[in-house]
Amino acid sequence: MSVAVEPSRTAGKRTSKPGYVRMKSTRRGVDNPRRSVLLTLLTGVILIYSLIPLVWLLINSSKTQESLFSSFGLWFSGDFALFSNIGDTLSYDGGIFGRWFLNTVLYVVAGAGGATFLAVLGGYALAKFSFPGKKAVFAVVIGAVAVPGTALAVPTFLMFSEMGLTNTPWAVIIPSLISPFGLYLMWTFASEAIPAELLESARMDGAGEFRTFFQISLPLLGPGIVTVLLFTMVATWNNYFLPLIMLKDPDWYPLTLGLNAWNNQASTVGGDAIYNLVITGALLTILPLIAAFLLLQRYWQSGLSAGAVKE
Repeated sequence: MSVAVEPSRTAGKRTSKPGYVRMKSTRRGVDNPRRSVLLTLLTGVILIYSLIPLVWLLINSSKTQESLFSSFGLWFSGDFALFSNIGDTLSYDGGIFGRWFLNTVLYVVAGAGGATFLAVLGGYALAKFSFPGKKAVFAVVIGAVAVPGTALAVPTFLMFSEMGLTNTPWAVIIPSLISPFGLYLMWTFASEAIPAELLESARMDGAGEFRTFFQISLPLLGPGIVTVLLFTMVATWNNYFLPLIMLKDPDWYPLTLGLNAWNNQASTVGGDAIYNLVITGALLTILPLIAAFLLLQRYWQSGLSAGAVKE
């Protein structure tokens, strides 16, 4: 009997040990993924490539007009003139920089905010309602995403010129209300973020479509809304070509167009070279975008990862 029992114990040990080893190795691979030296180096190169322009902008914003051309671009030189440059930027030409900043805020709030609102409504409707021609709408949206905005700038200018809207804020705000990429992003996000069973339960309880959308669906769409808002805000804030062809009055310029006008002053007859103010103005221009990304980062990251894991 003892001879018969011993192999069974041994066999049990042999079958249990490999299973334990496999479970342990699998868990170790999930908790501690293998590090790639090549991927780490590539990420470091991309990080340095992305940070160098910001470092250059910060360093050269602290230089005077003379020291810009007599010193190394990636290191400080002479007196630290950052605060004096900021003051000169805000007061130059009657404080026109402040007017350009308010214009940009107006275009972002009305244009990017309106584009986000329309994208949320359209994306939710396309994701949760069925109607004739839905596939055609999908094809139009995908085609609109593939068309660059510069290709539509000239036809848009001709149309707005016929309506007498050029050289007005509406010429920048109205085209900014259309965001095909934002609509497509909200469409795909709403399809995964809002369960159909939840909407059916709300309708069975007697809730109307507006109440269902604002009280049930809208909170679930929060991460996607923030993501679309960030994309549209950056696109409107950095918009240059559309205001360039639509506006000729400097009082309605956004920051991008105004700083370019300052930069071109040096090439005009009798114009002042104010490159230090242009660089400082560029630094002040990107600060609101950096603050927006830092404040909304957690919502943006959760919006990008929504639907990535199937429960």
